[in-house]
Amino acid sequence: MIDTSAFPTLLIIPTGIGCDLGGYAGDAIPAAKLLAAASECLITHPNVMNGGSLYWPDPHIHYVEGFSLNLFVAGELFLKPVRQQKVGLLIDAGLDLDLKKRHLQVADGCVASLGLDIGPAITTERALGINLKKGLSGSSWGNIDEPEVLLRGAEKLKESGATAIAVITRFPDDSKDLETKLYRQGKGVDFISGAEAVISHFLVKHLMIPCAHAPALAPLPVDYDLDPRTSGEEIGYTFLQSVLVGLSRAPDLICKSDLNIKEKAVLKMTSLLSNSNLGAVIVPQGALGGEAVLSCIEKLIPLIIVSNKGVLDVSSAKMRLDFFSGDKDMNILYADNYLEAAGLITALRHGINIKSLRRPFDSIKELIESS
Repeated sequence: MIDTSAFPTLLIIPTGIGCDLGGYAGDAIPAAKLLAAASECLITHPNVMNGGSLYWPDPHIHYVEGFSLNLFVAGELFLKPVRQQKVGLLIDAGLDLDLKKRHLQVADGCVASLGLDIGPAITTERALGINLKKGLSGSSWGNIDEPEVLLRGAEKLKESGATAIAVITRFPDDSKDLETKLYRQGKGVDFISGAEAVISHFLVKHLMIPCAHAPALAPLPVDYDLDPRTSGEEIGYTFLQSVLVGLSRAPDLICKSDLNIKEKAVLKMTSLLSNSNLGAVIVPQGALGGEAVLSCIEKLIPLIIVSNKGVLDVSSAKMRLDFFSGDKDMNILYADNYLEAAGLITALRHGINIKSLRRPFDSIKELIESS
C-alpha cells in the first residue's frame, strides 16, 4: 500500500522582493491553504501568513521565521509542534501613547476572543530607530540604530517565561513617498518588509525561540486607486493580529547542537520535524538564491519552481539547475502557478509519476549494451 501520510512541504516566498503573489499582506494565504490541504504538512514563514487584521490559522501549517527556517533545512534545527506558545510583546519605546495602546488592545482582544496566551509586555529602554533602505535589485531591507536595546528587551521577555516574541517597532511614516504609493497600487515592493525580516532574523539568531514582527505606523489616508492585494493592510489600526495568531502555534526550535547522541536517537522516533522529512520545496522562479533553497538543492529534495514574478532574477537558467540535477524530472519541477504546484505535491505524495500526466508522452528507452 502506498504511504499517503502527511508530505512535509516547504513554501518560500521571500520578503521584500515584490512577488505577484506573496508580495502583499496576506495575499499568499489562499495558496498556503491549498498547499497545506495537498500536503497535510506545510512549513512556511511569516511573509506568507501575515495578513494584518486578516489571518487564517490552519493546523497543517507551521509558522517558522526565515532565519530558523534556513537552519532547519540545513539540518541544524528540529521543529517541535506545540499546542500553544506564550507570546511576549516587545514594544518599541518610539511608539506614542495612543499607538502603543492600540497594540495592547489588540493583544487583549486576541486573548479574549481567540484564547491566545499573550504576555508579559515590555517596552524597550529607548526608541530603536528603524531605517528603511532599498537594494540595487529593487528589493527592500533596512537596519536598526539600537540593536542591543532590542536584544536586551527580548532577553527579559524570555527570562520572564515568554516562549515566543512578537516585536512591535515604530516605522517611519511614508504615506507620501512614491514607494508606498506604487506599492498600494500594486506596482512596487513592500518597502518595510525587508527591515522587518532583519529584526526577526536578529532576534531568532540570538534567542532561538519563535519571533515575528509587526510594524507600527500611523493610519494611511484613503486611496481610491488601491490594488485589491493591499486591502488587508487597510483594515484596523495595527498589523499585530496575524503575527500573534501565527506565533501562538509556531513550533519550538530545537538546536541539533544542544542534543546528545541518545536524545537525537529518541527524537527521531517522535513527532519532531527535521529536514530529512521534507518531501518538496516550492519557491518562485527568480528567487532561487536563498540559503534554504540551496540547501534543498544540495540534498536533492524535489524543487518546484513556480512562475511568480518579483524584482529578483536568480533563475533556474542562471543557476544551471537542470545541469546540476542528476535527474531533473525527479528533482526539478516547474509550475505556472500555485494551483499547478498543489497538483505536483499531490502527485509526489501519492507516488504518481509526473511524466504520466504530461503530453507528449515519450516511450521507454531501451538500453543497448556496448560490445
